[in-house]
Amino acid sequence: MIGFGDPVLHRTGPSDTRKKLTSLNRSLTSFYRGAIADTQSLAEALPSLPETAEELRAVAKELGASSEDLRLGEAANVPNVKRVALDKYRVVYLATHALVAGEVEKFAKVKAEPSLVLSIPAKPTEDDDGLLRASAVALLKMNADFVVLSACNTAAGEKAGAEALSGLARAFFYAGARSLLVSNWEVDSESTVALMTKLFDALRANPHLSYAEALRTSMMQMIDKPSRPEWSQPKFWAPFIVVGEPEKN
Repeated sequence: MIGFGDPVLHRTGPSDTRKKLTSLNRSLTSFYRGAIADTQSLAEALPSLPETAEELRAVAKELGASSEDLRLGEAANVPNVKRVALDKYRVVYLATHALVAGEVEKFAKVKAEPSLVLSIPAKPTEDDDGLLRASAVALLKMNADFVVLSACNTAAGEKAGAEALSGLARAFFYAGARSLLVSNWEVDSESTVALMTKLFDALRANPHLSYAEALRTSMMQMIDKPSRPEWSQPKFWAPFIVVGEPEKN
């Protein structure tokens, strides 16, 4: 496994999560200034995700992966994703924000691609402005059985009709992913850690399970968890779906 998460989004102080979450309902083009991302707008809109570091460590422990294969904080950046030999890993895990395009982008002058948000550099360039765009993902070389996109917040367009994560999903399949786990809307951080950990625990206990079956097993365990009765509510586990599923022998 290799994982990227807890990217550095703010360099001037702590983020106000409650304030920022209300500003995500806008067009993706508002996060661009020409061909480069408007990093100030991104920092103003997106809350930090320190809990994703815990999520990645928990999954890495479940898989027996080395801590050296986790790129957290500053190391969770666009150049590192492009530079690492991703084709050596069976599981590629990205825990961060996702930005998806909406209908309004059809009429915009700026091409705002679906993107994953990684660490925002102090001095953004065309090569690294903090956004891992779908076009760049499609050029990556992967040989992954499973790619996890654990996105805590998905910024859709101002108008209805956009297919959430469709561009990113296709890009990861072009890159060589065989199965993809995505989140369709905002997710609870603590329950996500539990859901992902139980998913990989189910796979370790029974390698013949499909990823969808392992996800279902994890969901059922959360629903039936006596110590956390609130987790039986769909909002804690329903956002996640598996896209693509190769046959297992």
